[in-house]
Amino acid sequence: MTPLILVSGVDEEAIEEAMRDRPVPDVALALARAKAEAVVAAGEVPAGALVLGCDSIFEVDGVRLGKPPNAEEALRRWQRMRGRSGTLHTGHWLIDSATGDAWGETVSTVVDMVDAPDEEITAYVATGEPLKVAGGFTLDDLGAPYVAGIHGDPGNVIGVSLPAVRRLALALGRGWPSVAGWR
Repeated sequence: MTPLILVSGVDEEAIEEAMRDRPVPDVALALARAKAEAVVAAGEVPAGALVLGCDSIFEVDGVRLGKPPNAEEALRRWQRMRGRSGTLHTGHWLIDSATGDAWGETVSTVVDMVDAPDEEITAYVATGEPLKVAGGFTLDDLGAPYVAGIHGDPGNVIGVSLPAVRRLALALGRGWPSVAGWR
């Protein structure tokens, strides 16, 4: 089964601002829910499809680090988090478009960052990759050498926790083999 990717168009900044005093895992879940619900409401979903909305926020010392808005901010964030650990919170919201039933969960994974020198951080930021992802790093591409350790689900850091999606699908009464397209 090939996933269909639909952009939600949700105003993430407005949701984050409205929830600025809420715990980060709650914000990640609210963003995921808003995205999934917007996609379903747009009416472009194939009949009977499961719609998954996800969003990630990296947290270091209680500070939320979403996608850096520019290279300067990415560099500042990297200087803050190098040699330290942070937690990547990814909200997952799954809607059964046939029934309207939905379940959600936030998965939190601790990520240990290497203590990279400014020269390497500057070169990494110059690739542009950090501007595309929460926290300004990836585990599955150029940022991988800067991740010293993962405590929890590595798939969550890549973008989607498949064990969480499986749990949500089961909660909606869908068996994982059928969701995964194995039968």
